[in-house]
Amino acid sequence: MSRALPAQVGDAVIIEQSWGEPERFSAIFDRYYPEIHDYAARRLDSALADDIAAETFLIAFDKRTGYDLARPDARPWLYGITSNLIARHRRAEVRRYRALAKAGTESPMEDHADRVAGVVDAGARKSRLAQALAEIADGDRDVLLLIAWAELTSEEAGSALGIPAGTARSRLHRARRKIQAVLGEDES
Repeated sequence: MSRALPAQVGDAVIIEQSWGEPERFSAIFDRYYPEIHDYAARRLDSALADDIAAETFLIAFDKRTGYDLARPDARPWLYGITSNLIARHRRAEVRRYRALAKAGTESPMEDHADRVAGVVDAGARKSRLAQALAEIADGDRDVLLLIAWAELTSEEAGSALGIPAGTARSRLHRARRKIQAVLGEDES
């Protein structure tokens, strides 16, 4: 019989406990599955996100005995696994961004006249943003989206991707400059 763990129990403690009691790992799944799935869905699409999120936790479960217990937060580790899985689907991700860029607005039949101008402007920006995301180097895009969508720090994004924090910051800077240039917000 498994006893419930309080929310304040650290991820490393739960993972370590799961070495002897594998069912304990379900607490990690319960804590992070929704955000891992949402991140994968934003990067790819809902159908692939289901598979990516499920596979992330299968891999994490299989590799849990190698988890660095000095790291109390498992999020960067999980996002690293997710990023590696998404890398296998790079072409689908780039196709999605290109399709969004061509599509413009999501809903061309806007019924609310007072929002049409805002929707058109947002649609144009979304289209340009999607095109910029499609053109950014894979590593730069990974760092940018881990920080923007997964809300990781540059240190956590670097850890997730297995790169130094300084490299993550450099990639983030390059990605931001590219996005700013495409959106016409480059102030240099």
